[in-house]
Amino acid sequence: MTPIPTLRWNDIDTVLLDMDGTLLDLKYDNVLWNQHLPERFADRHGVTVADARAHLDRHFDETRHTIDHYCLDYWSRYTQLDIIALHRELTHLIRYRPHAERFLDWLDATRRRAVLVTNAHRGSLDIKDAITTLTSRLDDAVSAHDFRAPKESNEFWQRLDTRIGLNPARTLLIDDNASVLNAAERYGIRSVLTVSQPDSSRPPREGLAHAAFNTFDEILP
Repeated sequence: MTPIPTLRWNDIDTVLLDMDGTLLDLKYDNVLWNQHLPERFADRHGVTVADARAHLDRHFDETRHTIDHYCLDYWSRYTQLDIIALHRELTHLIRYRPHAERFLDWLDATRRRAVLVTNAHRGSLDIKDAITTLTSRLDDAVSAHDFRAPKESNEFWQRLDTRIGLNPARTLLIDDNASVLNAAERYGIRSVLTVSQPDSSRPPREGLAHAAFNTFDEILP
């Protein structure tokens, strides 16, 4: 894992923050998509849970890095299940990652612009926001679905720049997805960080290509 660089906070005006696995514990999403959905899919279609999981995993791989991969409307049609309803059944798992709220408070106190940039569908964002009041802590909240382009694409960054006005040299992106971090770097975002343990129920990740931290207190000055 690449060590955390010394952040030159005086050179950072804008902080772009991913939601799932960065600000919020990815356990919620992993349980929903890897356990809850296959069980309900198996019931709905009369197959075993193992077969349901294998079928869904294949299609997750086929759609990866596309906007459909993150679209709840798409998955509702594909599975013939109410994906929003499945989200609501697991809201007890929605929680901030360690010291994320303290970090957001610090950004606000130091008058740095904090913008949520997420691939999550607005339906998922709304459910999580109702529990965490996350968007009220931020200057803006952008979903890739607003642009019909995932964060892995250059089109997303172009449209984000048009919407909020970026100075890439003075911007920090924190995200748990390496493909997203690579896309941001290609666009010129100077500072990027990733998260070593997006899901609190799983061990920290090893062999990460980008500088990583675990809890937000590690990057506070």
